[in-house]
Amino acid sequence: MKALLVIDYTNDFVAEDGALTCGEPGQAIDGYIAEQVDVFVETGDYVVFPTDLHEAEDPYHPETRLFPPHNVRGGEGRALYGRVGLAYDEHQREAGVRQMDKTRYSAFAGTDLDLRLSERGIVELHLVGVCTDICVLHTAVDAYNLGYKLVVHKNGVASFDERGHDWALGHFENVLGAEVL
Repeated sequence: MKALLVIDYTNDFVAEDGALTCGEPGQAIDGYIAEQVDVFVETGDYVVFPTDLHEAEDPYHPETRLFPPHNVRGGEGRALYGRVGLAYDEHQREAGVRQMDKTRYSAFAGTDLDLRLSERGIVELHLVGVCTDICVLHTAVDAYNLGYKLVVHKNGVASFDERGHDWALGHFENVLGAEVL
C-alpha cells in the first residue's frame, strides 16, 4: 500500500502574494500535483494533505523568529492553492482523502500521521509539495526514520531557494535512499 502526501501546498506558500511564497517554482507544479491526487484517488490509495497551521502572533512557536506570519488559522493564506485546491475539494469526502493540521516542519511531528498510515498498512510514501528543503525534507527524514519507503516526485516539489531545492533532491536520493522520479 502507498500514500501520497501533498505537503503545505497553500496560498501563503505558493500564490504570488503569499506571505512566504516560493512563487513561480511552486505555481509551476500545480498541475502535476493535481494529476497525482487524481491518480492516487482513482487507484484507491490514501491521499493526505498535511497543512501548516499557526496561531496569530504566537510568540512561542520557533518559526516566529525565522519567518513572517503565514498559514494563520482562519486566514485565506491557509487555503489549498490552485488546481490542487480544486482536486481536494472534488475528492475531500472520499474515505481515502484527508487534510490534517501540522504545526512543525515535519508532517509527523505532533500528529497522528504515522498511526493513520500504519493502520492502513501503508509502507510507501510519495511526497509532493513545498518547500523541498524545509517541510518536504523534514517529513522525508522522519518517514525514513520510521521505516517508510520514499518516493519524491521531482516535478511535484519546489522551493523559494533553488540551491536548497537542488541540495534536498540529492539528499533524498543519496542519504535517505529515496527514489526521485
